[in-house]
Amino acid sequence: MEAHEASELIEETEGSDGKNRTALTISILAMVLAIASLGGSNAGKDITQENILAANSYSFYQAKSIRQTSLKIAATDLELQLLREPAMPAAAKEAMQKKVDEYKKTIERYESEPETKEGKKELLMTAKEHEAVRDHAMRQDPWFDYAEGALQIAIVLLSVSIVAGLPLLFWGGAALGALGALSALNGFFLFY
Repeated sequence: MEAHEASELIEETEGSDGKNRTALTISILAMVLAIASLGGSNAGKDITQENILAANSYSFYQAKSIRQTSLKIAATDLELQLLREPAMPAAAKEAMQKKVDEYKKTIERYESEPETKEGKKELLMTAKEHEAVRDHAMRQDPWFDYAEGALQIAIVLLSVSIVAGLPLLFWGGAALGALGALSALNGFFLFY
């Protein structure tokens, strides 16, 4: 084997290794892209679901408030009626007072019902919890978008580097891929 043939063989092997390295990098970035896409999809679903759950809790809270206000008005009306008519028969007074006490008990139950978690206090806490989960997902979501964009562009640059044989495109794609991978990690863990 002559020196010239050996030189050509070395160049072919080096070129093949560079293509293998690039292909492996593309494969890894494609896997990270799929994971980032899953994370972004899940964050989007969490945003929608938790927003709906928070809105439902607030609606239930408002319904309880309306019922509570209606009962307060009814109880006050009965109490005023008792004061206006002192000559009312005792049985009627007793029935009205019993109804006022029943209304007041229900008013208190609407304010807080820890056993069923359907009191206004508990509903407000539930809504705030859903909002916190939604807000966390909203902070995650853009990072997954950044990751997906960077990874897709990196894969294109790396693919072009194989065809064009330009190492600069490989390093640019690899750097952008690393940036995309960091963005995906930040999407999951919110380091910053």
